[in-house]
Amino acid sequence: MRAVVQRVHEAKVVVGDSTVSSMQTGLLIYLGISKQDTAEDVTYMAKKIRHLRVFSDDKGKPNRDVKEANGDIMVVSAFTTQADARKGRRPSLAEAAEPEIAKQFYEHFCDVLGELGVTVHTGKFREHMDVVSSNDGPICILIDSKKAF
Repeated sequence: MRAVVQRVHEAKVVVGDSTVSSMQTGLLIYLGISKQDTAEDVTYMAKKIRHLRVFSDDKGKPNRDVKEANGDIMVVSAFTTQADARKGRRPSLAEAAEPEIAKQFYEHFCDVLGELGVTVHTGKFREHMDVVSSNDGPICILIDSKKAF
């Protein structure tokens, strides 16, 4: 499981002409599921991201997690985070999970984040989305549950 985690001032997801989700301060996560992912990967990633200290404390140090910063989390399914661009010019998506499996893991990930006490907003699975965000920092962190990087 891979995630691109961005600290944002605000984010929203638009499908067609409709805003399907929006939030203010928090984390925007682009989440990709691989064929090898398990429930353990979901738990690891949810806990890692929920407790990631990337928000400033009173002294300006990144010592607060999203909950302590009174932020929300928006999770957008992005199978392209599983892309392998090491060879050629067209990224391979061979390691991305099949949509039915990916959807189950995506929904489980969102549920676990909710159980960890944060408000979770979502995009629309398997839809073309316009994701609009105001990145704060910018803070962009890559996380891989297999710790490949």
